Amino acid sequence: MEMLKKGLKVGLKTTWTLGKIIFPITLIITILGFTPFLDWLASMLAPLMGWIGLPGEAAIPLVLGNVLNLYAAIGAILSMDLTVKEVFILAVMLSFSHNLFVESAVAVKVGIRMSVVLAVRLGLALFSALMIHWIWQGGANQAQYGFVSQEGQSTVNGWEGAVWEGLTSAIMGVVQLALVVIPIMVFIQVMKDLNWLQVFSKWMSPFTKMLGIRENTSTTLASGIIFGLAFGAGVMIQAIKEDNVKKKDLYLVFIFLVACHAVIEDTLIFIPLGIPVLPLLLIRLVTAVLLTILIAYIWNKSEKREFARKEATYDY
Repeated sequence: MEMLKKGLKVGLKTTWTLGKIIFPITLIITILGFTPFLDWLASMLAPLMGWIGLPGEAAIPLVLGNVLNLYAAIGAILSMDLTVKEVFILAVMLSFSHNLFVESAVAVKVGIRMSVVLAVRLGLALFSALMIHWIWQGGANQAQYGFVSQEGQSTVNGWEGAVWEGLTSAIMGVVQLALVVIPIMVFIQVMKDLNWLQVFSKWMSPFTKMLGIRENTSTTLASGIIFGLAFGAGVMIQAIKEDNVKKKDLYLVFIFLVACHAVIEDTLIFIPLGIPVLPLLLIRLVTAVLLTILIAYIWNKSEKREFARKEATYDY
């Protein structure tokens, strides 16, 4: 019971910390969804779509996915006549870059620079789209959509309706966060008190070692990969306090997670769009691994050069 109480307390505290970020952003973005703002933003981006092999109207699901969520983006895709290749490009881009405001704000709360989060997510989205557009010559047939659950916009009347919809979405967002974060924190607390966490870290050590990060990040990696970036951040907030996670490990973990998080939900959600989802998953996973290894290698080289420079200065 003591373990459960302690885990519940940590879970509620983490939910409160993240909820203070998620609630206002969700409220503002939901209200903006009932204004001409998103349509205007999509029209501004439309001329750029041709560079990545997409029609101008494809800017709409990209904007919706980044500003709102994947469900809103998929709802927009279902209303368009697109080829399999075009839908696949959109799916890959949205896998790397979606729910940008909320997830980026959460990462900043942990201690990651906003510029790093935006550069990695938007950079990967654009680069992957260009590569698919240039390399893949197939997928010209019309996409055949199946059934998919949509979170479309409700019909509202006036500002009062828009504000009410925003409040409802924001409250539900925090509730959903609590329903995932609190059980995770309780489970982690039980693992810690029973010393299972050390065993889990050892199991993950070959993977974390390959990425160039320490074992104490293993719980965060697993949580982020399975449950998502925001929930991984919740675990990391606690790990920073208790496990003395270094700044470099913090950045490397989040670089991995911004490229590859919530792999189960974010992969399965695209199945009804009639695209190959296994390549989608592999692209995210391979990109995350290679990018993290590359940045860890560059970071380590930089640290060695800085250490050598200080040594040379000291000897002199």
